Formats: sequence, C-alpha cells, structure tokens
Amino acid sequence: MPNFAVSELVDAQDAIVFDGECVLCSGFFQFMTMRDKAQRFKFATAQSPLGQRLYQELGLPMQDFETNLVIVNGNVHQRLDAFAAAMGTLPGIWPILSFCRFLPSWIKDPLYHAIARNRYKIFGRNPTCMIPDAALRSRFLPEGF
Repeated sequence: MPNFAVSELVDAQDAIVFDGECVLCSGFFQFMTMRDKAQRFKFATAQSPLGQRLYQELGLPMQDFETNLVIVNGNVHQRLDAFAAAMGTLPGIWPILSFCRFLPSWIKDPLYHAIARNRYKIFGRNPTCMIPDAALRSRFLPEGF
C-alpha cells in the first residue's frame, strides 16, 4: 500500500469511501457514479487497504463501519454531513438535499446512527464487495478496491 497520510489524499482528490458490503452504502456509490458526470469523485471501499488506512487514521471503527467518508475540497465529511457534501457537488436539483447539513446535531446524529446501526437489517448485506467492470474500476483510487 502506498505510504500516505489522510491529509495527502484529502489534498489530492475528492473521494468517497463506502462500505462495499452494505446494500445502502453500495447504492449510494452507484447513485453517485451515475450522477457525477464530471467524474469529480474517486472511490474506495472501506474494506480495501486504502479504506482501512483512512478509517484507522481518522480513529474510526475498522470493522463495523459507522459512516461513509466524503472528501470534498480538502475536507473529510462523515455521517449526514458526508451525504450533504456529496449532494452539494452534483448538478441539477440534487444540491437541495445538502440542506440536511444545517440540521442541528441533536437531530441529525441520532437519526444517522439509527439508520447506520440497522442498515444491514433494513437494506441487507452483500456477501462480498462488488466487482466493478473496467470502466468503473478506473474510478477507484489506487488500493481502493
């Protein structure tokens, strides 16, 4: 794995790190790849060597992933703020969904955690991470899959 710090990745590329086994998280990844026509984002799974390193450096759980990470303009976003940051980058009507960043943390954090804790029960779990085709694979960061 390349030797880097989170700050090096944050400065280099807008990225989304997602739980590749979570159906909801993988759905978010697929949603973003279809709407990110400018291909602003690169991707990595949380289970990949790169994802594991990022979660470790950020002090996040490395097995039961409590959040996707969205890196935009050098800032790492977690939980509902990650969703808001990603929506804010898309064309069309999608940026309106970034309003959720303005919700008070006493509302958005418990809401996010309730969904995150139950995401496998509600949405399901893939037995393995998806295998992208060559075109989609090119959108992954090195060591991100």
